[in-house]
Amino acid sequence: MLKVLNIVGARPNFMKIAPIYAEMKRRESEFLPLIVHTGQHYDAAMSDSFFVDLGMPTPDVHLNVGSASHAVQTAKIMMEFEPILLGQKPDWVLVVGDVNSTIACALVCSKLGVKVAHVEAGLRSYDRTMPEEINRILTDSISDLLLTPSPDGNENLKKEGIADEKVKLVGNVMIDSLLRNLKIAESSTVREDLNLTEKGYAVLTLHRPSNVDDKEVFGGLIDSLVSISEKIPIIFPAHPRTKGRVEEFGFVEKVEKSNIKLIEPLGYLDFMRLYSGAKLVLTDSGGLQEETTALGIPCLTLRENTERPITIEMGTNILVGTNPENIKQTAFEVLADENFTANAKIPPLWDGKTAERICDSLLNYST
Repeated sequence: MLKVLNIVGARPNFMKIAPIYAEMKRRESEFLPLIVHTGQHYDAAMSDSFFVDLGMPTPDVHLNVGSASHAVQTAKIMMEFEPILLGQKPDWVLVVGDVNSTIACALVCSKLGVKVAHVEAGLRSYDRTMPEEINRILTDSISDLLLTPSPDGNENLKKEGIADEKVKLVGNVMIDSLLRNLKIAESSTVREDLNLTEKGYAVLTLHRPSNVDDKEVFGGLIDSLVSISEKIPIIFPAHPRTKGRVEEFGFVEKVEKSNIKLIEPLGYLDFMRLYSGAKLVLTDSGGLQEETTALGIPCLTLRENTERPITIEMGTNILVGTNPENIKQTAFEVLADENFTANAKIPPLWDGKTAERICDSLLNYST
């Protein structure tokens, strides 16, 4: 039996760990899974609700590190996680994604000789100004087992000199969560509460510092979104930090006078219900690029690069950058094209069975 510490720290981690943990619990003769929550996302409304929605138990360990600079937060996680690792003596530590918790826990394991499996390995934006890109590269370089979501991940790792026997293409575990919860999410009344009709609205998420911390960039994005909202109402569940920037930069009146509806952050099931009925999604998130591709929903990514190019090559995603005119023009073209998603495909192994392949890979590596 393998004892596995599953690390969660930020909301995207919860969606990735949930199906893996469930599969490990199902195979109780093979796995003893524990959940370690670093507390990187510490707001109950934006953290605890995801555990409830995903059917996850209370974490076995909570490090309660809270908010801080990247350096301080990473260091605090390492300091708090080390005694847990020494006490638990797991066979594996499983980390997901690219947040500070991912690299911090992987580093501690590397120093102490504990095996690390990285889920969502090999993704690259090739933009080292992104903290997440540094986290991805470093985590992959010290992991023992690299579990990739798409073939481009394998290619990236090969270019970086990582041995083929350490790399396994398993598919996208985010899609496991999506497919398992889509029907459950139908019980949400979020569309009715907001007086929305299916395919009659767009959904927006913005949270990256490069987009919301620069007044000129954020202002340009708001201007383009105001114009798009004249064609279709935009629902904007705003991260508290993003909402703070709207107020700080004086954009409140502009938003309120438009057809952009700024609302509080939503739980996992409510948000799934919201975006799954949208005609268009605009985002700077990584996960939404994948989920919209799986559902065949047009997605405009408001970034200059993406670590998920397969969503562009095969799916419904368009990388539009942050130029307001380009965003507007592309959005208008997509909204006018009823056949936009006709040739889109779902990438290989995005089939809802990734958690099974992850567990198989851990067992096969260990024997």
